[in-house]
Amino acid sequence: MLKSTLLLALSLALVLMMSGCATYYAQNVGPTPIMRAEQEIPEDQLLDVGVLVFKADELDEEKAADEGTNNDIRKAESHFIPYHLKNTLQQSGQWGAVQVIPAATDSVDLIVEGEILESNGQYLGLKIEAMDATGKPWFDKKYKAEAAQSTYGGNRPGEKDAFQNIYNAIANDLAEFKNKLTADQIVKIRTTAQLKFAEAFAPDAYKGYLTTDKKNGITIKRLPADDDPMMDRLLKIREREYMYIDILNEQYDGYYNDMWPSYENWRELNMTERKAIKEIKKKALTRQLLGALLIAGAIAAGSSNSGNVVALQTGMVLIGGQVILDGFNISKEAEIHEAAIQELSQSFSGEMKPVVMEFEGKQYELTGSAEEQFQQWRELLRKIYYAETGFEPEN
Repeated sequence: MLKSTLLLALSLALVLMMSGCATYYAQNVGPTPIMRAEQEIPEDQLLDVGVLVFKADELDEEKAADEGTNNDIRKAESHFIPYHLKNTLQQSGQWGAVQVIPAATDSVDLIVEGEILESNGQYLGLKIEAMDATGKPWFDKKYKAEAAQSTYGGNRPGEKDAFQNIYNAIANDLAEFKNKLTADQIVKIRTTAQLKFAEAFAPDAYKGYLTTDKKNGITIKRLPADDDPMMDRLLKIREREYMYIDILNEQYDGYYNDMWPSYENWRELNMTERKAIKEIKKKALTRQLLGALLIAGAIAAGSSNSGNVVALQTGMVLIGGQVILDGFNISKEAEIHEAAIQELSQSFSGEMKPVVMEFEGKQYELTGSAEEQFQQWRELLRKIYYAETGFEPEN
């Protein structure tokens, strides 16, 4: 009986100690200054970057409560975090146009994908993948950083975040890979992106310009003439896609700036609450273990018939039971903190405002999520292409 009681106490300790621990391995990021371009980069050596809206797994009730967050916040963060990464990349001066995009597109030279592994104000964990237009993977890494109370002071939208070190580390890794490329390799990436876009819109005209190997690597087989009129039209179409992406990023910018003060306050409070909860659970664990040991001691003493021992046994059981009860009462206090955090998190949303675009005197309203709006605009671009050339684009 004593052994069983002690095993129960130990199991309880392990459960409480392991709660809230993230189960992934990542590079721990410390203080990291951003690596800026030392001189202005020629335009033909600049790569345009598309940062995809980040992915995030659906949180079940248990995981959401454990992190003190919810799916509404994760949805908001999936737009907020890539937009701050875009700002960081722009600050580095290492790139051409950097935009957040809701879906992959052939119109950019480099695609950056991200996934939120953990985000609760105290810790931020991200998985980042980068691949250029030739199909070459740059890297696939996981990053993790911890915020302190001091990191929530002096932050500025678009410039400095509580987890700025993690953004700087990602930007630096991208810049380091890019800086190892030769000038010819960069031109090849840019040209491949143009030809991929052309092939998607005019497969009959541009089929065979690119070849794809078994590993999805893309090689340029031949180039169009410098004065190719169809390519000129397609590049204008691509500029129209950029135009919508610019408009979309204006919305993202407004969303990002509107979200900043509430999100900053929520993260700082959530970090404080998580630390308070951890301390409360630690005290609860200590009391529960003490109570279990007192009860175990009382049971062990039960083999004696001495009146004094019986009295001691009874007292130890009562004290042990009260200590356990106190421990669970403290755990209830932790639940109150968690509930307060959940209430604070309800103000976040990832909805996008409708966008009105004009083409040939007609107005088109793009509605729904950013992903849906982007798809609607791409379909409209296909209509523009067909109207200008008479050629049906690839579906």
